[in-house]
Amino acid sequence: MLKTRIITAFVLLGVLLGALFFLPPFGWLAFASLICAGAAWEWGGLARFAGARRATFAVLMGAACLLLGAVAGLASDAPQRPVGLLGFYGVSAAFWLAVVPFWLKHKWRLQGNAGAMLVGLIVLLPPALAMAHLRAVSPLLLLAVIAAVSIADISAYFTGRAFGRRKLAPEISPGKTWEGAGGAVVGVTVFGFVLALGSSLAITSTPLIAGLVPLLAGFTAVSIIGDLFESLLKRQAGLKDSGTLLPGHGGILDRIDSLTSTLPLVGLAALWLAI
Repeated sequence: MLKTRIITAFVLLGVLLGALFFLPPFGWLAFASLICAGAAWEWGGLARFAGARRATFAVLMGAACLLLGAVAGLASDAPQRPVGLLGFYGVSAAFWLAVVPFWLKHKWRLQGNAGAMLVGLIVLLPPALAMAHLRAVSPLLLLAVIAAVSIADISAYFTGRAFGRRKLAPEISPGKTWEGAGGAVVGVTVFGFVLALGSSLAITSTPLIAGLVPLLAGFTAVSIIGDLFESLLKRQAGLKDSGTLLPGHGGILDRIDSLTSTLPLVGLAALWLAI
């Protein structure tokens, strides 16, 4: 299993880097739309959609990402600032910051086909659009966000195994601990400062340090919330993994759960900083 997991990870990394740096804008938007469609198919499994409804939802989500991204100018070789995405990012931010903490606390379930589709749209469409948007800003920016989420996950895993004592959410994800969450914050913070050192930012300035640390800690917390949210839905659906597409890794949602919560917030910040 470990060998399969490692091989799959290298294949995924190669595909991601190749697409990220060599596809034209429309090709990357189509790539993001394909991921959105695949994730929507798995979402249909979590929501227990019937076969036809599940397939229709997946196709419509992929098509919506492609169409909205194109309308926002993300398929162009000279993209404009996609201000049209502001509403999508705003709804996503409100969902993850104001709704999901209560969802996790009360362990709500997806209610009805319409409700499950609406939540799926909020969870899956904004991050897919943010993939196209952030890549248009800079492929390195998008890669940094993906790397930060991976570092949070890896740091939490090893810190939790070494020092974990207090369970973070035992009824949702028994393996996660507060110590692991703290390790994730440390890992992402170190990564953030390493990136800042490699840039033109003067990180020795007190205001920057005072602002960067809570931002990185908040980013890590949101990534953990995304992970926990998918874990809750899988547990409620009686599934170990969201799918079987990625050998040793489960499904697409298993790989992008933390990105569904973090990418729209970074996209929102990118739009705000561009004003």
